[in-house]
Amino acid sequence: MAQAPYSQTLDRGLRVLEALAATEEPMSIADLSRVINVHRSIVYRMVRTLEDHRLVTRRPDGLYELGLGIAALARSVRSVLQSAALPELSNLADDVGLTAFLVVPDGDEAVTLVSVEPQRTHVHIAYKPGIRHPINRGAPGIALLAGRPPSPGEAENVTTARARGWAYSQGEVISGMRSVAAPVVDRRGNVPASVAVIYVAEDVDPEKLGPRVIAAARAIAARLP
Repeated sequence: MAQAPYSQTLDRGLRVLEALAATEEPMSIADLSRVINVHRSIVYRMVRTLEDHRLVTRRPDGLYELGLGIAALARSVRSVLQSAALPELSNLADDVGLTAFLVVPDGDEAVTLVSVEPQRTHVHIAYKPGIRHPINRGAPGIALLAGRPPSPGEAENVTTARARGWAYSQGEVISGMRSVAAPVVDRRGNVPASVAVIYVAEDVDPEKLGPRVIAAARAIAARLP
């Protein structure tokens, strides 16, 4: 069976957006050209087009970063789930003083949909939307699997998380980072997401975080139609 036509230009434009999303710093045309391995003149034309659609913006210093059009698109992704989650994520983040985030399944991967940082702490971990990792690695992914019915041969950490209602991981996605997560189970028994918090401190007790994360997950589920 013949493959569908492939758009090289669209692929390159998406890679520009991915490159800008993957870094904390703005990038030059030369930076982008090097990262996506495309000539600068081609990158410049793609960036100008993305600027016209407000997906990329040029700073006064000539460097480029993601534009506000990205935020408008992101708000439309699973908007009902985001609307239900944001108030509860804010409450959770402020209650425990840690960044809280919502993760959704995407095939065999877990993807961060939205995150909220605490307002009353001076030091905390930032965790950007769009981060993805294998669903069987890290507390958020394990929680997604634990919210589903048991399956033959499933990993022990999934079985354990299902029994206690929350999952814990350390250094499985980002070195040194710890996470506690719980599944969001809707009234139909589906698991559209998991709720998680992320931290570094060794003196934070996951046993105390677990019940609070479970409460947030249940509150989000109650808000879903």
